[in-house]
Amino acid sequence: MECENNPAWKYLRQTREQMIADQSKPYDSKKNVWIPDPEDGYIAAEVKSSKGDTVTVVSARGNEVTLKAEIVQEMNPPKFEKTEDMSNLTFLNDASVLHNLRARYGQML
Repeated sequence: MECENNPAWKYLRQTREQMIADQSKPYDSKKNVWIPDPEDGYIAAEVKSSKGDTVTVVSARGNEVTLKAEIVQEMNPPKFEKTEDMSNLTFLNDASVLHNLRARYGQML
């Protein structure tokens, strides 16, 4: 691509190696979710069980929490990690948008 020869391009797009590393993370669409967190807004969690309108999850910090299903948000597949165009996200929710912005900012993209 013509743009890739521009030195500023490295600040707009992640390298192929970064993309492959991000996209190879384990993911299960029925288990990986976002849950509200007072410090970070949302954190990753894995669904352990669900019963009625409640879901029991294990957070990325290792805490087991039972929440109302309505506040648990779906996580996007790893292929959307640090995506340039968030309209392509499978799940366009608050947690996914915040995570994508945080991840891109952290990589200075």
